[in-house]
Amino acid sequence: MASKRVNVKAILADADLRRKLMVSTIQATQAREGIDTSPEQADRAYYVVSEGEKAAFFALEPFKGIKRGEIDRRHEMFARALRGESQGVRSDIARRDFSVIDGSPLAYDRVGLLAKVFRDHVAVERRAKTFQGVITGVDDPYIRCHWEITPRRESRPWKTLHKGGGFSRFYYDSELVLDWSDKAQGEFHRLRDPAIYFKRGLTWPRRTQKGFNLRRLPEGCVFSDKGPAVFFDAPEMEDFFLGVANSLFAEFVMRTLMSFGSWELTVVRRFPLALGTDQQRKRIAVLAVAIHDAKAHWDLGNEVSTRFTSPWLVREDLVDGTRGLAERLDLLANFEGNEQTKIETAFSDLDDAVFDLYRVSEKTKDAIRRTLPGRPGEVLWQQMDGKSTEQKRMEHVWRLLSCAVKRVIEADDDGIVPFSQATGETRVVDRVRQELAALFPGRDESQLEVEIVNELKRGAKGYRKCASLDDWLANAFFEYHASLYKSRPIFWHIASSQGTAPFAFGVLVHFHRFDKNRIAQLRAHYVRDTIEELRREVGLADKAGRADDRVELRAKVEEVQALDKSLQQIQEGHHEGTEGGDRDFRILTPWKEPSARPRGWNPDFDDGVKVNIAPFDRAGVLRVVGVAR
Repeated sequence: MASKRVNVKAILADADLRRKLMVSTIQATQAREGIDTSPEQADRAYYVVSEGEKAAFFALEPFKGIKRGEIDRRHEMFARALRGESQGVRSDIARRDFSVIDGSPLAYDRVGLLAKVFRDHVAVERRAKTFQGVITGVDDPYIRCHWEITPRRESRPWKTLHKGGGFSRFYYDSELVLDWSDKAQGEFHRLRDPAIYFKRGLTWPRRTQKGFNLRRLPEGCVFSDKGPAVFFDAPEMEDFFLGVANSLFAEFVMRTLMSFGSWELTVVRRFPLALGTDQQRKRIAVLAVAIHDAKAHWDLGNEVSTRFTSPWLVREDLVDGTRGLAERLDLLANFEGNEQTKIETAFSDLDDAVFDLYRVSEKTKDAIRRTLPGRPGEVLWQQMDGKSTEQKRMEHVWRLLSCAVKRVIEADDDGIVPFSQATGETRVVDRVRQELAALFPGRDESQLEVEIVNELKRGAKGYRKCASLDDWLANAFFEYHASLYKSRPIFWHIASSQGTAPFAFGVLVHFHRFDKNRIAQLRAHYVRDTIEELRREVGLADKAGRADDRVELRAKVEEVQALDKSLQQIQEGHHEGTEGGDRDFRILTPWKEPSARPRGWNPDFDDGVKVNIAPFDRAGVLRVVGVAR
């Protein structure tokens, strides 16, 4: 009998063959167990086992119709997606991929793109150590800006603290210091193992609206829970990861892992780190170091940086020291522009190098770029990001003058520099002129001042126009200084009138030296001498029959006398009414018991500017009210 030929090719061509075989197998298996299963039940079981391997997600939020007049089209787009008529609405994700990326269900649209990355590469936590740092119960008793602390730190062992901070990739100079005394450590909410601190590593802010930004953590520093740290054994791996983690690809991956807008420790721990070849790692590390070094080098001109050397306008590594002010400003603008272009190019090359490291396809690159269209670029001068050319030009001029004032006050014997010559001392404006001459050796002093004033007269958005150097010192310096020093100014402008009204008496005082003896000296010498000088002028005006001058001078005497009365109340710690009210001129340190607070003006400088400047602010003797609140 001839055997019947089987058309194997036709059988295999049946698109529904797998379903038919599986459904019948399911029925047979169940029958052996004594369970009668209908074809419909077996068919449903097959779907769960096979088709159920994928999960479908529908991006319907854009069709909600939340604006006035818009129609809610979610039901329509859902139906169209089911029929395959709409692109980009439905995403089919293999269920097994969710187990590869732990904690990623909310980022379903990225799971399919990244599952292979997580399968192929080992997490960072397998190659490095990550830590959450110190947590303080209340910050004010323990944390200061570095400039608030007296140059001598014997009273408390202050350590540089990285506590998150502003957005800045690759490089960040922390402005904060932390009290590391035994007493303070014992009062920290959670100190963790002290052995994890003071090492070179990498850190990042947990909370930021602009995206993930990893930066170097120098040796000798403490880090906090708001600025966790990661440590690699090899420095070359540290530089390599600094580049990888700041790339576009890394941010896309990390956003898959993050939750509730916070870059928690687990985000970095779980990140899949590809190693690639030695050449690839070196290329990425070199680019990262180049960006870091460019930003660090520029920061040498930043007065509030711990790396500060001199203002940008007098740095001979940036400008020609023989040029005039306007030429230097142009040279600086060109230098900054060229450096900005270099780091933008390096940043773009870094993104490409990381894409190459992970073998990312062009299709996936496009998807990543579409997902993160507003990602901030890399910026050389982070503090002036988004500012105009005119604003940057004016900032350079104001920074130059700010540094000159700083040098004047720091060089003064008692840290009290008057605005007038009534005390017999050289005026602050004349001393600033001398400092500017020292900063621009060989330049004609009068011509230099003319060039500076010409720039000040231009003004720029956010910068007050000033008609002279005196005008800038009297009406612009203190507010600018307080802003530059993050509302923690260390040079205080004490004046007999506020705002921009002319004042009869004004001095600049150095906070670090303005103790109980200095306030007594201020009143007994500077204020009293000014009152006596004004009284002599009143007498001379009276003898000369200059009635108008006599009235004006008498008003100035009363103005300075009122200032002296306020200073006396601060000196004595006068208070009436509610604690911290307008008539309370004591130093009110919140974390100290009332019995431990100073009596009268006898400040503990380590308590910081905010606490100590408050009596002067409440008394209304500062040129600008509310600058340190």
